[in-house]
Amino acid sequence: MPFISLPTGATLYYDDLGEGTPFLVVHGWMGTGRFDLGNVLDWLSPDYRVIAPTMRGYGESFPKPRDYPLDHYQRDARDLLAFMDALDISKAHLLGYSDGGEVALLMAGMQPERFYSVMTIGSVGYYGEDMRPALQNMYPADYITEEDKARNGITDVNAFALGWINAAKHIVDSGGDLSLSLAPNITTPLLLMLGTQDTLNPEAYGQRFVDAAPNGRLVMFECGHPIHQQQEEQFKRVVGAFLAENRHRGG
Repeated sequence: MPFISLPTGATLYYDDLGEGTPFLVVHGWMGTGRFDLGNVLDWLSPDYRVIAPTMRGYGESFPKPRDYPLDHYQRDARDLLAFMDALDISKAHLLGYSDGGEVALLMAGMQPERFYSVMTIGSVGYYGEDMRPALQNMYPADYITEEDKARNGITDVNAFALGWINAAKHIVDSGGDLSLSLAPNITTPLLLMLGTQDTLNPEAYGQRFVDAAPNGRLVMFECGHPIHQQQEEQFKRVVGAFLAENRHRGG
């Protein structure tokens, strides 16, 4: 099982599959690469070197317990950029799901030259006022399962959830900008994918982000948050076409 210690203070477990152009895949809240995106890893690995790090505090990664300072998204982005450095990956495709998509948008906004393309599932770079009801519905955290607790070493589900909720509310209170202000920096091809029934990620927010990015595109799916699971075949068609369209860029 590969682990790598980073100068940011994190020690990350990661899956490393296949050969070829690097393809970084980032999981969501309480997940790991394999748990959240196993079908995507297996689909991509015959054609790419697919690398799926587990972000700090989740799964087998450290430090634990996972916490949520107000800049935790930025901290994860710094971790994963340092992770690329540690593996000597100068450039890669990037795909992020949910919280991992928010981290991916930050990474691409901070160091856009390092990515052939950027794709996100259920991420919009902006937490606006109309997200408050959905955030409030995340407490109490009785939706956190025994499997979630065991996978991530969670001992107090309500305290764990409140950490994330309070950080998200801080983004809303501060005007909503998570990575939207960085969107103009993302000159590489960008694909945002959202489900029509995703209550945390409205279509209008996704459209606002791609309108601000020089080469952005939004595709909507008739489903909820985990598009790659609920609309797997359509997801593969959209992402496959996007990658084929941008193959000439060197990746």
